[in-house]
Amino acid sequence: MEKKDLIAKYIENNFFGKLLGMDFKIVSDGCVEYHLTVTKDHMATPNAAHGGVVSSLIDAALGVAGLSAVYKENKVVSTIEYKLNFLAPVHLNDKLIAKGKVEQKGKRILIISCDVFCANKDNKLVAKALGTFNAYDAGAAGY
Repeated sequence: MEKKDLIAKYIENNFFGKLLGMDFKIVSDGCVEYHLTVTKDHMATPNAAHGGVVSSLIDAALGVAGLSAVYKENKVVSTIEYKLNFLAPVHLNDKLIAKGKVEQKGKRILIISCDVFCANKDNKLVAKALGTFNAYDAGAAGY
């Protein structure tokens, strides 16, 4: 498999991201933007989306930022841990943009940050996260 095909294979196999309605673009190696519009299926109360939706968006943005930094080495990443701060509630029809960025890349460990903004509310910052990810051979992940 060509190395650039690794990202295409990730997109093809990311059924969870499709289920939630997320999509992304790679801005540059180690820097991504993930997008999600909040639908009724994301709601936890009549007024607010479930925190797990925002958390999933963040985990995806952190992970693809990491993937975009290591795929040329035929590696993928897995989440070791991340810390998440919810700063404001997210509502129905909010258009979320999660910006993931690799802050530090070692041989195996990556430190990645993510900020989530609400595009239809003057880019209000609604969540922040910092994660640690493990880079490993793509074959071990089934690619």
